Amino acid sequence: MELSRRRLIAAGLVLPLLSLPGCATRLGDLGNLEPAIRRLLTLSTQRAFARLLIDEGFFRDDLARIQPPPQLGGSATSATLAVALGTRAVEARLLRVVNQAAEEGAQQAAPVVYASIRDMPIADAPGIVRGGPTAATDYLARSMGERIFDAIFPAAGQALRLAENGVIQRVLQVATGINFPGLQADVTRKTAASIYRAIGREEAAIRADPQASGDPVLAGAFGVRRR
Repeated sequence: MELSRRRLIAAGLVLPLLSLPGCATRLGDLGNLEPAIRRLLTLSTQRAFARLLIDEGFFRDDLARIQPPPQLGGSATSATLAVALGTRAVEARLLRVVNQAAEEGAQQAAPVVYASIRDMPIADAPGIVRGGPTAATDYLARSMGERIFDAIFPAAGQALRLAENGVIQRVLQVATGINFPGLQADVTRKTAASIYRAIGREEAAIRADPQASGDPVLAGAFGVRRR
């Protein structure tokens, strides 16, 4: 079966991959820690997008699933909105709509994330290597700032506008405290946070067993704890 563009993006195959040395990185060689961190983030991101960019990837993932804002069916659902929703089937459809929007936004964010991993300056590489299970992902999130929001926002909005059966328009008519731009921004923020959580999950797994990655660079840099 021919790979779809979505699966190619998930695997990082349509983007320039990092050209890193194949030899093991010695922990004492600080010059080699920066490429090891980029390699850790690249592999973690590939694995994260491979899980998120399948059909209903966000919806099926407990860590990544996007919840509508309270005004649209969350914990603070009003009686009026509950009547408007009418049935649990409509609520379930709303949940799928926002998670589909997250998928569309994440597809556009993927190239931006990979480019950031490749190009961002890395300060205190030894500190990131010594850091906690998601230290590299946390650094990536700080480095990217609002660029990930800007990449997700248009695609998420388009997906929400195209939501079938007018479910978004129906609930917005009676919701208070939120409008379409507010919903679009809410889904975008939550999508960005979910992407980072998914990358962090993969980073933590690689750090826990770097030998299992089959990558001598990662095994060398993260195979023993730096003191």
